[in-house]
Amino acid sequence: MPDSHYPVADLIRKRRTVRQFKDDPIPLALLMELIEIANWAPNHGLREPWRYILYREEAREAFTKAVLRAMSAEEVAKYGEQRAKDYATIPCHLIVAMKEDPRQKQWEEDFGAVCSWIQSFQLAAWERGVGVVWKTNSYIFSLRFREAVGVGDGEKVVGVLHIGYPDAIPEPRPRSAAASKLTVHG
Repeated sequence: MPDSHYPVADLIRKRRTVRQFKDDPIPLALLMELIEIANWAPNHGLREPWRYILYREEAREAFTKAVLRAMSAEEVAKYGEQRAKDYATIPCHLIVAMKEDPRQKQWEEDFGAVCSWIQSFQLAAWERGVGVVWKTNSYIFSLRFREAVGVGDGEKVVGVLHIGYPDAIPEPRPRSAAASKLTVHG
């Protein structure tokens, strides 16, 4: 779709999930700016149910160890070496967690808000030339991982964002026409 005079629409269309990163560090000031921007994500009752845990620089090793300890022996044998290599070169790992409200309606509202926070972060990052991949691998459910990274009882890891300057930007993949999924009444 051609560029328009609607910068937000262009940003949404052009954002890509980045899986290959340069190993150049992301300045902490830039990360904090992106986090502050994402804090404006919509959330019911201004509950701001999100919390973040950032691993960068030498702390990436602790993140990697937490992931590997959460994996089965078979997974470590199959993926461990590659994951350790990848996680050591990705500049930042941001764990995004939410408080789990025991009331279903509020839980779902909060989950939606945290997902909105993540999308807002991704868009703000893309605008600044920073790539992100949002991961929900099975280790985020592991008690060993959660304890190692400081996610407590009553919290859910909504995702891990791997963040860095893109080394490769994937081509856009086609989307279904919105009309094919729309039911109109009236």
